[in-house]
Amino acid sequence: MSDFYDNIAYVLGHTLYLNITNRCPCACDFCIRTHSKSVGTGDNLWLEREPTQTEIMAALAQHDLSQYRELVFCGYGEPTCRLDDLLWVCNKVRGIRDIPIRVNTNGLSDLINGRSTAKSFQGLVDAVSVSLNASTPEKYVELCHPKYGLDALPAILTFTKDVVQYVPEVDMTVVDNGTPKEELAACEALCKQTGAHFRVRRYITTYEEEAKKPDPQIS
Repeated sequence: MSDFYDNIAYVLGHTLYLNITNRCPCACDFCIRTHSKSVGTGDNLWLEREPTQTEIMAALAQHDLSQYRELVFCGYGEPTCRLDDLLWVCNKVRGIRDIPIRVNTNGLSDLINGRSTAKSFQGLVDAVSVSLNASTPEKYVELCHPKYGLDALPAILTFTKDVVQYVPEVDMTVVDNGTPKEELAACEALCKQTGAHFRVRRYITTYEEEAKKPDPQIS
């Protein structure tokens, strides 16, 4: 059971991550889960099953939260596929330790959950990082293959514009895998419309060395 817990809560650098689901409505060409099963101290982030709320807290209990700079919901799936459980865990953590909480997301929470979800992050989440990755709905479909088709990118922009109102720090990111400068500029222009901060991330196939240095910021 300890191995199961180790793959729910795993460490990379000075950050503690929570891997609570492997479900995702996208199949992005650049996703690291197509290259590797292990990240940091998690030797297999492909979960045998989704952990219960109690098991997520048990996995967290194996770590001293004071030793980490933040707690991040980010694994081999889209964390908002379990939005209610995510928010429940955030509320529990708030009662244990004052640690910054971040959610890494594809921004499709509203479509996944069938409702507007941004306000539910208020007071529970300190930062949200939204994967943008394309400047048009067509390019997003070609790169990320969302099950929602051309509705995906407009929903991502709406979610981001909404969540900026409720979460102190919101980024939109683009993975630079030889992306043309014109496309990066177009993505940045979209991001500015939402009020989020724009950030370009490296394309990587392993996180081990990347944990030692921050992502460069390109603007």
